[in-house]
Amino acid sequence: MSAQPDHAPLTPYAPAPGAPAELLHQLRADQRAAQWVPAFERQWAKALEESRKSFSLAGLYEVVQEWQGRLAHAPVVDAFVASGCDDSDFIDMAELRGRRR
Repeated sequence: MSAQPDHAPLTPYAPAPGAPAELLHQLRADQRAAQWVPAFERQWAKALEESRKSFSLAGLYEVVQEWQGRLAHAPVVDAFVASGCDDSDFIDMAELRGRRR
């Protein structure tokens, strides 16, 4: 019997070493730069401080992943907003969760 697992463990997402700088460059080039750059910098600074305390890079990876997602999905969101679709009938998830209790 082998002591090796029968499956390969999932390796956590690890962005390239230059990913945060590249991401910041992309954020600065975006039309939402005035709002997004300060928000990213605040979130990055908070995650950096937490990583120093915990000796874990997971928080930094999460920040990069989250902002990469925002950038990737921004054109779709813009297209939805520009389409004029009526989204006024949305349900607030916090309210919905409160009803269940």
